[in-house]
Amino acid sequence: MLNFIKIPKTIRWAINLFVILLLFFSIFRMITFFAFRPSGFSIGDVWPSLAMGLQFDLKWVSIIVLPVVLLSIYAKFSPFYSDTNRRLWTMYFAIVFFIIFFFFIADLVSFSYNRTRLDAGAMNFVEDPGISLNMIWQTYPLVWIVLGLIVAILLFRWLLNKSHWQVMNINDGKANAHRKIPFIVSSVILIIFIYGKMDAKPLRWKDSFALKDSFKSYLALNPLQNFFSTMRLREPVFNESEARKAFPQMAAFLQLPQKSQFSFSRTIEPRSGALESKPNIILVMCESFSMYKSTMSGNPLNTTPYFDSLSKQGIFFERCFSPHFSTARGLFAIITGIPDVQLFKFSTRNPAAINQKTIINEFDGYSKHYFLGGDPEFNNYEGLLTNINDLQVHTEKDFKSPKVNVWGISDKALFAEANEVLKKEKHPFFAIIQTSDNHRPYTIFETDKNFEQKFVSNEELIKYGFGSIEEYNTFRYSDYCFRNFIETAKKESYFQNTIFVFIGDHGVAGNATAVYPPAWTNQRLSDEHVPLLFYAPALLTPRWRKEVVSQIDVLPTIAGLLQMSYTNNTLGRDLLDPKKKTDAAFITNTAGKICVVTNDYNYIKSLEFVDEELVPVKYDLAEYSSRQTDSMQNKMSVFADAYFQTARYLLMNNKQ
Repeated sequence: MLNFIKIPKTIRWAINLFVILLLFFSIFRMITFFAFRPSGFSIGDVWPSLAMGLQFDLKWVSIIVLPVVLLSIYAKFSPFYSDTNRRLWTMYFAIVFFIIFFFFIADLVSFSYNRTRLDAGAMNFVEDPGISLNMIWQTYPLVWIVLGLIVAILLFRWLLNKSHWQVMNINDGKANAHRKIPFIVSSVILIIFIYGKMDAKPLRWKDSFALKDSFKSYLALNPLQNFFSTMRLREPVFNESEARKAFPQMAAFLQLPQKSQFSFSRTIEPRSGALESKPNIILVMCESFSMYKSTMSGNPLNTTPYFDSLSKQGIFFERCFSPHFSTARGLFAIITGIPDVQLFKFSTRNPAAINQKTIINEFDGYSKHYFLGGDPEFNNYEGLLTNINDLQVHTEKDFKSPKVNVWGISDKALFAEANEVLKKEKHPFFAIIQTSDNHRPYTIFETDKNFEQKFVSNEELIKYGFGSIEEYNTFRYSDYCFRNFIETAKKESYFQNTIFVFIGDHGVAGNATAVYPPAWTNQRLSDEHVPLLFYAPALLTPRWRKEVVSQIDVLPTIAGLLQMSYTNNTLGRDLLDPKKKTDAAFITNTAGKICVVTNDYNYIKSLEFVDEELVPVKYDLAEYSSRQTDSMQNKMSVFADAYFQTARYLLMNNKQ
């Protein structure tokens, strides 16, 4: 009987490894909590996350340990059967630990970059390994990270061997018969941990989002669970029947002339007051130009005083939203007029979605230019740009200015290079200038000696939404570059007949509570909230607009300013059309949720399970009865579904 209950050596070793790995997972979760917790969060606030996190960790540790237990049912596969077996199993666990440690380090980088767990979206950057690694090299202490990884692997290997010899010593001289039952029982226990819970349904990735807070949800997950669960969502899908069913709803929103024909194509005639001078267009896509960090939001750090002054001289939209986070998605939305609703793969990387119609091709008689300080192969910008007919692309290899970091030449130099090309143009032109400096590694260039860096306390930085003094000064540097560009352009002959359009490619997650209601921080509207400005002192009457608008509306609005007819095939609308109805912006994110932002509310709906929320985006809104709130929520639910299904369909069916 005593022999029967004795724990076999392999099981003892597996238990030791199980505890070591579980401890490792738990330590990294606590590092994530203390390093990235939102202001005011304590351990007591995240107990449900930690409890669910333990379930996910037990699942993954069991997946790792199960092979040694399961195979050792047959004694000849046991790590204690021979030295060869011991070396093979030690190698297996060392390789697995390397992969785990690599994922956790990448996860910490992801969290520090955009406040999200590592997910399948990281594969977008793996497809550009040179630029991505260069950015990491210039931003993070990569040498120390690699050394830490090597030390951790050596330490883990030492623990493996020590644990192995310790078990050997405990059982030294005891010739226990090899029994299969303890291995079978242990395997069953591990399989139960892998299943995750005592329920009809196993523990799933989407269960974490029932916690209804992005940080709590991400804290519950571990990077392995999040990455491999989201891999299945990289494939683009659409449902034409659902899009057709949604068409009446979308036709009403877009005010389409046709209500029965399933088509989004409409010809827009010039409206009264449209400009007849064939003005030039300079569209500036501003890297990480987050509204809540800017002066225009009322942020006391006053990071963008010059842009704020331009906003008062132009048509400024204070509540513009990008449909998704990331530069590639922002460029896609602006050029195509379609939200990039693929959750974990950029549409610029999707061969089936890259071929798109664009309103830019409607600008007959215009020369077309694109300026980027770096490499347009990154995230396949150049693939998207091939949709613009006769486009002249100007990138780092074409410029005289020196490359200063992974993103190419400085933004100040980029604007100067663009000005040199544009001032020589003999025809009206449509130019896109894509900035890059307001981005890690947050480089301020020594050649810009007249830019004065400022220093504020860490307390103030955190209070007003900045993660570091480098980020704060780089944001200010963007304003410095805008000033240099506009002041230079004012001296050129093209200035008087040019419309300058500035828009952020996306926002940045962070603490926006000092300037906006809680929804901007808690529901992460700050990720997508960007400034939008149409600036042309000689052509446009200044207006400060407060309604909600979208990044996809930029091109229809530009076209609507001109005395030209054009065809619009997408979801973008002319924001200055006096007949426009219904202010709304659609947003999706990698947490598996879709949102519709209106002037008063943000409606959030999960794509994975039944969960929805309606939160105010204004202070002091009038109170509604529960019946009124339910009615509003139901209408927004129908609209959010209709918009999502339509965007997915158009993403694959707006071809040239």
